[in-house]
Amino acid sequence: MAKLTPNDFAIFLLAISTILIFARFGAEFGKKIGLPIVTAEIAVGVILGPTLLGNLVPDLYNYLFPFTSNARVSIALDGLFSLAVILLLFVAGLELQLGQVLRQGKIALSTGFGSMVLPFASGFAVSWLAPQWFGIDTSNRFQFSMFLGTAMSISALPVIARILLDLKIFRTKIGMVVIASAILNDLIGWLLFSFILSMSGPGKGLAGIGHTIIYISAFSVFMLVIGRMFLNRILPWVQSNLSWPGGVLSFSLGFCLLCAALTESMHVHAILGAFIAGVAIGDSVHLEEKAREIMHQFVTNFFAPLFFVSIGLKVDFVKNFDLLIVAIVLIVAFFGKVIGAYLGARLGGMKARSALSVGFGLNARGAVEILLGSLAFDAGLITQPIFVALVIMALVTSISSGPLMLYFLRGEEERD
Repeated sequence: MAKLTPNDFAIFLLAISTILIFARFGAEFGKKIGLPIVTAEIAVGVILGPTLLGNLVPDLYNYLFPFTSNARVSIALDGLFSLAVILLLFVAGLELQLGQVLRQGKIALSTGFGSMVLPFASGFAVSWLAPQWFGIDTSNRFQFSMFLGTAMSISALPVIARILLDLKIFRTKIGMVVIASAILNDLIGWLLFSFILSMSGPGKGLAGIGHTIIYISAFSVFMLVIGRMFLNRILPWVQSNLSWPGGVLSFSLGFCLLCAALTESMHVHAILGAFIAGVAIGDSVHLEEKAREIMHQFVTNFFAPLFFVSIGLKVDFVKNFDLLIVAIVLIVAFFGKVIGAYLGARLGGMKARSALSVGFGLNARGAVEILLGSLAFDAGLITQPIFVALVIMALVTSISSGPLMLYFLRGEEERD
């Protein structure tokens, strides 16, 4: 049985330590010059990856990150990065509170659906009608079009929440509408993306697709109804009778991995199980805020840097930069999300400038878009130039979201 040799294990540990140390210093430097932590971590990956280190000192790059030269270390690193993705989706699920969507009523539903339908239709249409612009094989056109539509329609709840807090409008009417709509975007978007990934798995004919839809629907409904009832009963006992904070941390993460294993065994990507587990636990009234924060800190300070730095470790961002693809992705992203959210907010009764502000608020894609693109790239659904375009789009929309929201809010704030 193949296993890591002492030298392999030393390289594995050296790679992890290099990522974590450089990511921490990169994040601290990024904060000083106003860069989001995610942006700084991706930049560290670009520096350590084939874009810079791989071109300047290829021997050092291949020694530290032997993705092509050492299969054992490569598998170990990929396994750790996959675990990081699962836990990131779990934390993203913890951020969702379904009650907020219901409390905002008609305006949240109209804005949420508007900010998904038009972006999805725009992304699907441009990739379906002009696959040659993306260099996509026409035999894979439907699945890629479904993916691009989903990528255009999803938002980044953690980034949006941070922007609203920075602008001091989190608890205003506009802030609550944006948050509720982003929750709806994320929930539907990740369910749809799980389905798209499963289309490339075993049994991808019509019968297989039908089974996948049934599995995803049944699992999601079961977890968000029966699972939530179970968690509401057991979480108080866990927090009262097991060691704090280890008890709730072990139970929550164990539950996350159990759900991830269950969906993976159904040939639906493990991210769905992790995400729905996070939603079910995070939506429980019995989960203490301190416990939520501990899980958030644990994942975002260890696993998140590993994942976001790894984005730059395998892709040459200069070699795979395609101006046409980047331009198309940016135009479709801004047009679909901003106009779709604007129309939805207007339909819900919001004034024009406030509706535009909501649209630009929901346009922030951040880490969620990068995560989605990375999963699609690993699954062979998209090429490196498309992945690079999605990363650039995620960064541009996140950086521009706050200033554009503030511009349209001036003189027309709608506060509770």
